[in-house]
Amino acid sequence: MSRRIGIAAAIWAVGILLSRVIALVREAVFGRIVGGGDGAGLYQAAFTIPDFLNYLLAAGALSIVFIPMFAGYLERGEEERGWRAFSNISTVIGLFLLIATALAWLAVPYVNAWWFAGFGAEDLAQLDAMTRVLLPAQIFHVLGGLLSAALQARDRHALPAMAPLVYTGAIIVGGLVGGPAAGPWGFVWGVLIGSILGPFGLPLVGCLRMGLRYRPRLAWDLDLKRYLWQSLPIMIAFSIIVVDDWLLKGIASGMPEGAVATVTYAKQIMRVPMGVFGLALGAAAYPTLARLVAQGRTDDAYTTLARAMRQMLVLALGAQVVFTVSGAEVARVIYGDRLMPGQHEAIGSALAVFCLALWAWSAHTVLSRGFYARGQTWVPSILGTAVLLVAWPLYGWLAGPMGTTGLAAASSIAVTAYVVLLAVWLKRANPGGTDQFGSFALRIVPALALAVVAGWSLRELFLQTLPGGLEGTIHDALAPTALGFMAGELGAFSQGALVGGIALGLYLVVAAILRVPGLFEVIAMLRRRLPGRLGGGRTAGS
Repeated sequence: MSRRIGIAAAIWAVGILLSRVIALVREAVFGRIVGGGDGAGLYQAAFTIPDFLNYLLAAGALSIVFIPMFAGYLERGEEERGWRAFSNISTVIGLFLLIATALAWLAVPYVNAWWFAGFGAEDLAQLDAMTRVLLPAQIFHVLGGLLSAALQARDRHALPAMAPLVYTGAIIVGGLVGGPAAGPWGFVWGVLIGSILGPFGLPLVGCLRMGLRYRPRLAWDLDLKRYLWQSLPIMIAFSIIVVDDWLLKGIASGMPEGAVATVTYAKQIMRVPMGVFGLALGAAAYPTLARLVAQGRTDDAYTTLARAMRQMLVLALGAQVVFTVSGAEVARVIYGDRLMPGQHEAIGSALAVFCLALWAWSAHTVLSRGFYARGQTWVPSILGTAVLLVAWPLYGWLAGPMGTTGLAAASSIAVTAYVVLLAVWLKRANPGGTDQFGSFALRIVPALALAVVAGWSLRELFLQTLPGGLEGTIHDALAPTALGFMAGELGAFSQGALVGGIALGLYLVVAAILRVPGLFEVIAMLRRRLPGRLGGGRTAGS
């Protein structure tokens, strides 16, 4: 069982790591072509209605709900019934999606004018046009999600894991082909083309090879009822996890130019480690958790989830240390010098605050699957909606005096509260499982705090003792040389790598001294994966 999770996790980790690396390339290309002004803000805002449509149709729930359904039929030798359920659900969802897309197309000007009231008439016209190009992409994302679920139910993870690579690659190509003359429009068309080729095209190829048996079918049968019942809470609930993005963009649209781009850029960077660690583990572990629950071994499923959670959090918190102390440098390296004056620092401040909840964003992707494996889609949705209702005013209150950093703070507080509630509720539902979360928290918090304080202190030391800090010193030294065209990025990289590297090293040393649960398991796993570099394949004891 653990070997199956390990193989799946390796596939997803590689796929998501590559997709996040390519996502950073996309961000770098976008920042250098579009910059950080209103063009970037309009592009980011254009995803609001398409993302809402995706959420309304519970696209994220397709795999969560359909994997155990399809896997159950396969386990019982009833593959034909599994494909019949696939045909019925995909036909119903496809028809509803076409109708919803058409209605959303008509509603675009009214919704954008209401939600983004801070934009002027000319900007709103551009926003409407971009939104309408992006809307059809959701058709391919949603149907592709169902195809991916069928593959994952058979433990075929490679093509679903690689789909984001093709999707993001197409966005980059679209931006490069359009260039500065097209601005954000090249990226907009890249999104549409990428959604066809990646999230839909690759899983379709995999399902055809697997023997896809699709027949258009409309029937109010038990499978459709089960799917709708388990998806309904995700469709009708407005969880803080999803609405957080809408609130950030909507409130930022009423701030000075560049605010939407600032919060979006900062959160995009934070999503890189969240995806590599949290999403990879959640996607890999879910089919196994579903099987354990189906066998009645719910406590074993919880113990398995908790062990994987501890390992994931060790890695996610390490990334949190680096991004918290080196946010501005990371922003300059990724987005270049086309941003507005002071925007690197604003992104860095927002990123540092967003990353205070990086552990929570990563943990959510795993914890929520602990509920979904039990068929409990209502609990996370209700809790997420309750947190949203309580936290909603917080965004406006903190944005007033603190700007984009206040928005990041509100986001981190809300998501942290939600994940803590999820963890407590899941533990109460599995009293016989063990998790060691208390011991983990008591030991990891000192390591995290010491590392962040040391990193901030070192960065401040550079700023006080060197003109412009280490970054400025290296920039001035390289400016007259052949590397002058990238002196800013090299200076930022040097300072960020030194400060972040020292902080990360301190975090790992203190965590090892305190024997944080999960740390030595991660080291042992790395030694098995990289035997030539880390000790010839010997495992470390925990």
